[in-house]
Amino acid sequence: MSMLDVDVRGTAGALSIDVAFRAGAAPLLLVGPNGAGKTSVLMLILGALAPDRGRVSLDGAALYDRDARIDVPLERRRIGFVPQRYALFPHLDVLGNVAYGVPAPARAERDRRAREALAELDVAALAARRPAQLSGGEMQRVALARALAGRPRALLMDEPLAALDVSVRRDVRRFLADRLRALAMPTVLVTHDVADAEALDGDLVVIEGGAVVQRGRLADLAARPQTDFVRQFVAGRSRPSP
Repeated sequence: MSMLDVDVRGTAGALSIDVAFRAGAAPLLLVGPNGAGKTSVLMLILGALAPDRGRVSLDGAALYDRDARIDVPLERRRIGFVPQRYALFPHLDVLGNVAYGVPAPARAERDRRAREALAELDVAALAARRPAQLSGGEMQRVALARALAGRPRALLMDEPLAALDVSVRRDVRRFLADRLRALAMPTVLVTHDVADAEALDGDLVVIEGGAVVQRGRLADLAARPQTDFVRQFVAGRSRPSP
C-alpha cells in the first residue's frame, strides 16, 4: 500500500507550520479554522512551498528532506492537485484542460490519456465543452480528471465540494467518496464540512495556528473534543447533511 509521510516545520508566508501525519489508502482530511494553514500544508506537500525543516516522502522515497538537501521539483513529484474552485482554464475546452495535466511531449499522447481520464469519471461526452458550459458537479469531475490524467502517486484536494450548490453537493460527495475508495491512493483533502468527513470516512487531522491540535476518527473527535473549533465542527453531525 502506498504511503505519504509528512513531517514539516517552518514558515509559510507569515504562518508558522508544525505538522506531521501519514496518509494511506483511505482519505486523510485536514480541518481547522480559516487561516489555520491547511492550504499551506498542501502547498508544502506539492512542492510549491519549501519548509525550513522537515521531510516529505512518498513510498519511502524523499520528495523533500532539508537535512539531506533533497527538494524534488513540483513537476516531478507526481502528485495530483485539485484546487479550490477547480481553476479550469476558460479558454480551453474540457479535453484541453485535462490534457494540460499530462506530462507527455506528444499532443496525441496527452489527448489519449485525457480522454481515458474523462471516460473513467463518466464525463467523456463533455470533451468539447468549455468550463462556462459545465455544471458545478461536472467541473469537479473534470478537475479530478485533470489531476488523475498525469497518473499521480498521491492526490491533494483543497475544499473540492465548497464551490458546489447545496442542491448537488450530496450527490457529488457520494461520487467523490466512491471514487477515492476505488483509487485507494494517498489522498489529503481539506474541508470545512463535517458531512464530508462522514462520507469520506477517513482520519482527521485538526490544524489550528499552523500546528496539529488533534487527530483521529470523527467519532473519536466527537467523544473527546480538545478545542472550541473541534466542538463546533463535530456539532454539525447533528444537522442534516446538505
